[in-house]
Amino acid sequence: MKNAPPAEAGLINYLWPLLIVLLSALLPNEKLRVHHVAGALMGLVGTAVLLVGGQGFLFTAEYLPGFAAAFGAALVWATYSVVSRRLAAVPTDAVVGFCLATAALAAVCHIAFENTVWPTTLGQWAAVLALGIGPVGGAFYAWDHGVKHGDIRVLGALAYSAPVLSTMFLVLAGFGKASISLALATVLITGGGLLAARDMLRPSQ
Repeated sequence: MKNAPPAEAGLINYLWPLLIVLLSALLPNEKLRVHHVAGALMGLVGTAVLLVGGQGFLFTAEYLPGFAAAFGAALVWATYSVVSRRLAAVPTDAVVGFCLATAALAAVCHIAFENTVWPTTLGQWAAVLALGIGPVGGAFYAWDHGVKHGDIRVLGALAYSAPVLSTMFLVLAGFGKASISLALATVLITGGGLLAARDMLRPSQ
């Protein structure tokens, strides 16, 4: 079995913000409107432009298992986020337990399928620490609070800003180049986020 192409697999995985927006229609007291879906779709298109660019899409049957795994990951995260909305009474501190369980499972999978490579420089250790504090640490607390107490439809659309921001950081750090694709993706994703948040941005009457 061949691994799926990373750009296409990443795009499939980034269906999770759109799935959150769509699944939010199943929640009580949540109204899914056209501009929420349109904003999420704009974000998906922007992500496609960023990840695939002008290279074209490569979806073939031999990569189906990898694509299925990417979609499964998207569905699991979207479902978890929407179900969390129904459990708003559960304190965000419960995320600690989820993170510990995830870390344990990740350790088992790492030992079973990967080779261990330890950081060798202070900068690498600092990067690992920052990763633990931010994207795989504090971000989960912020996300849990947001899906439980914020506008989950807008959060779903705004989540498409993640690949743009990460690419911009790479450009600023000298590991990437600014491009027309990045600019277009930024416009699409920002526009989609603003469209999805139209109700929040409209002055109250």
